[in-house]
Amino acid sequence: MRLSNLADYAVVTMSAAARHCGGARTSAAELAAETGLPVPTVQKLVSKLSAAGLLRSTRGAGGGLQLARPAAAITVADIVEAVEGPIALTACVEGADCSVEHDCTVKPHWPVVNEALRGALAAIPLTQLARTREIA
Repeated sequence: MRLSNLADYAVVTMSAAARHCGGARTSAAELAAETGLPVPTVQKLVSKLSAAGLLRSTRGAGGGLQLARPAAAITVADIVEAVEGPIALTACVEGADCSVEHDCTVKPHWPVVNEALRGALAAIPLTQLARTREIA
């Protein structure tokens, strides 16, 4: 399994936003500059992440972007789901057509697999990703 570029960029963007924690606000342009991502991509992500309740935008003087919840309360699963929707390894779990569904004995087990994957991503808080790695 591989995350889409947009989901990957969302995690990178949220990690940069988390480094502004403590009440400091930032902008999409600043996040783009910090991450090296194009401004339009960051603006698209900010829209999705705000709609999911992960970022809060304030207009006017002193406005900008900030995390909508503490970084410790936001997980990789939250970020991925904000961009990709529910975490599922197979489309059949969401009711998509499958040519072998009538003979499939695995379909009933996919929810367990998907929940294990979501649980692993939910165990990684944004605070962990926001830490800068020290180079030895």
